[in-house]
Amino acid sequence: MKNYLKKNRWYLLASFFLPLVLMVIVYLTIGIYPGSSRSVLASDAFSQFSNFHASFRNMLLGKQGLFYNWSASMGLNYLSLISYYLGGFFTPLVLFFPNQLMPDALYFLTLLKIGSAGLAFWFYAKGSFKLPDWSRVALSVSYALMSFTIAHSEIIMWLDAFVYLPLIIWGINRVMDFKKPTVLFVSYLMLFLTSFYMGFMIGIFSVLYFIARLLTNWRAYKKSIVPYGITSLLAGFASMIMILPSLLDLRTNGEELTKITTFKTEATDWWDFIAKNLIGSYDTTKYGSIPFIYIGLLPLALCLFYFICKKIPWKNKILYGAVAGILIASFYIQPLNLFWQGMHAPNMFLFRYAYLLSFLVITLAAWGWEKLARENVLQLVAACLLLIACFAIFWGMKGKDYSYLKPVSLYITLGFLAIYALLFTGFHSNKIPVKTLSLLLLVLMCAEAAVNSDFMVRGILKDWNYASRSLYTEPYPAIKNLVDKTKTDNDDFYRLENLDPVSANDSFNYGYNGISMFSSIRNRHSSGYMDQLGFRSRGTSLNIRYQNNTLLADAFTGIKYNIAKAKNLNKYGFTKTDSSGEYHLFENNYALPLAFLAPTSIDKLQALPNDNLGTQTQLFNALLQEQFQYFQFLPMTQVGTKNATVTNAGTITTISEKQSNVSKDVTWKVQVPANTQAYLSLYPYDFSELESSTATITAAGQTRQAQISISGQYYDLGYYPKATTVTFTASFYGTKSISFQNPQVLALDTVAYHLAIDKIKENGVAMKTGKQSAEGTVTTEKAQTLITTIPYDKGWTAKIDGKKVKTKAFQNAFISIHVPKGKHKITFSYLPQGLTIGAISFVLSIGLFLLYLRILKPKKGHRH
Repeated sequence: MKNYLKKNRWYLLASFFLPLVLMVIVYLTIGIYPGSSRSVLASDAFSQFSNFHASFRNMLLGKQGLFYNWSASMGLNYLSLISYYLGGFFTPLVLFFPNQLMPDALYFLTLLKIGSAGLAFWFYAKGSFKLPDWSRVALSVSYALMSFTIAHSEIIMWLDAFVYLPLIIWGINRVMDFKKPTVLFVSYLMLFLTSFYMGFMIGIFSVLYFIARLLTNWRAYKKSIVPYGITSLLAGFASMIMILPSLLDLRTNGEELTKITTFKTEATDWWDFIAKNLIGSYDTTKYGSIPFIYIGLLPLALCLFYFICKKIPWKNKILYGAVAGILIASFYIQPLNLFWQGMHAPNMFLFRYAYLLSFLVITLAAWGWEKLARENVLQLVAACLLLIACFAIFWGMKGKDYSYLKPVSLYITLGFLAIYALLFTGFHSNKIPVKTLSLLLLVLMCAEAAVNSDFMVRGILKDWNYASRSLYTEPYPAIKNLVDKTKTDNDDFYRLENLDPVSANDSFNYGYNGISMFSSIRNRHSSGYMDQLGFRSRGTSLNIRYQNNTLLADAFTGIKYNIAKAKNLNKYGFTKTDSSGEYHLFENNYALPLAFLAPTSIDKLQALPNDNLGTQTQLFNALLQEQFQYFQFLPMTQVGTKNATVTNAGTITTISEKQSNVSKDVTWKVQVPANTQAYLSLYPYDFSELESSTATITAAGQTRQAQISISGQYYDLGYYPKATTVTFTASFYGTKSISFQNPQVLALDTVAYHLAIDKIKENGVAMKTGKQSAEGTVTTEKAQTLITTIPYDKGWTAKIDGKKVKTKAFQNAFISIHVPKGKHKITFSYLPQGLTIGAISFVLSIGLFLLYLRILKPKKGHRH
């Protein structure tokens, strides 16, 4: 091994550093570098992934548990989140960066993964193809910088898969040719442990590849069926330590498969293959996109050469062509498209398996390159000319569906193809030696990959925008200081929320227990009930937001603190306790603990559909065994508009702009009675028309902004101990017009609220939490139900005085148990469902594989 590395060190270094350096150059052209004003992540991914990685660092430092995260939207199976977002073997490197500099950590991780993908492909090429060494390097650069990788580079957890894919295919080749399964087992295992999601796609593709290669030479390869099957199964069973808990979590917490309603996929057309092989072809990674399949013009030409070269058997062409045909057909046939993505429609970033076609193209290109010689090189020249003709014909016929393509893409594409054709023509006429040709092609392919990557990065910049790094780093010291202050002041569990958050996932970064979250891994049952309580979490609950709800919701969820930029919060029961920078800390005197006792009759309580105020009232009165009235609506009067026309049609109010790209302002006044917390109720008539519309409410000297589609409907107008006439203004921005169910002012009676909280607190149970546990003491004179605000999950185990008891799902959302009368110690402990079985499977499978290696006799074989 030492001699191997020494002999190939320059090619190894080039395969790793060339794509990495090219990406650095591309990033520098738009101002991305460590400490720069921009992050390497696009706006929607910026704080999400930075915060997730910050939480992983907290876990490595022992500040939170591996299995459960109390910070994640009331509490979440953290192992499941790791398996989707953080499972890569590169992720622990975040330990070397403080949380405040996590955008810089992700910059280095992105570059490291891209470079590692190039290095992995070089090992695959070295072990699979008889090519000049610098040609392998050129292919490695093309692979590492393929369009799919760069266009999706902000989805950093996917990048690991591109490292393991070539190693897996190389491992299959080694099993079939040499009966050596170690590379395959380790690569499969690392992939599955890294990401069950990408692992599923690559697993299906690798089986198709194995079948195709098996049938190219059945007599020679049929004996590899058993070694491949054993190796794959053992790797799969070993990975159950991560996959099984994740799948059970997704299954039990509300994840649903997508129903097939159409045969053809949306937005795809017959010219897509040509369109997406142009240099710089970036449409969007949002909805309506088509697959990113570009991996280089020379690999594409060599792939065509593979199918016309007479030296390659027709059987091979048909078999590998069939695999390519399945992938291409999947782009157009919706059932196949969904199958590759686990029968679950993606939330933007469509055709997430498209890189598999790119990989197959470059693999066939390498096999074609093996057969390239002076006597048949004109066939490759013909392939280049054919591509020139195809691109030219497409450009003349493309129509409006490809309006995102610019003429410069066509010119650059045709220019590179012409240069390749000229080089190979020179090679045919003996004017260019083989070694010189390899180096020239390396330079050209690197230049081509860099130009295309620049287009991809600029496409992301326009499509999503690379967020300002300072948005993440500058608020960090002040917010973290206030969060740490609350931790020193409390022994029992509490929750906190920031009214001026950096992102929905701030709780991961700062380590506080919150409500807001944006994640593909979530507990949909608890989020669904939270939505019924007024915390907006529509549809599949990818989002849940704390902003714009009532004091009752604050109390029930245990919100003991708010952080805000406002110096005076004007929120009943909240008292300012500290300040740091431009942020201020407010303590809620009416926050309820993590658990409280209630009559057993509460088990029969049913939420009221589409009535969050009714559900809040019903819940509190059931806990109280009283019939308090908390809410009433107040009449309000419109007193002015600015750049807005207000029309009423029955129960619908529409606000339209007069001048475009200027906010629509409406001013109302309302008579608020004494002892009232007032809110403006804004419920959209049609969520599909909202886009990214925002509402900015100015009242009582305070201004607060929210994105209408993802935040709640009750915009705080302040607390009024005396009867007051309140004048407030709502500013709407983002669409030409917006419609609401008639806006109203909601009044919360703080006297009734005060009485209710005091009575519920009498039955409260203070809980101390560990990394994945909670415990407290209960005293009750009769059998009651203990309700917690811990999201229900089958991984939770409850014990009363050391004896295990059955847990129930209160409102299908939170853990509850029945408690007999008397004084009892209650303990909850969490272990992800399926982890024990998965761990046993992991140990046994690795042991069996080591035993299999001892009895396996490797053979000398041939390279296909």
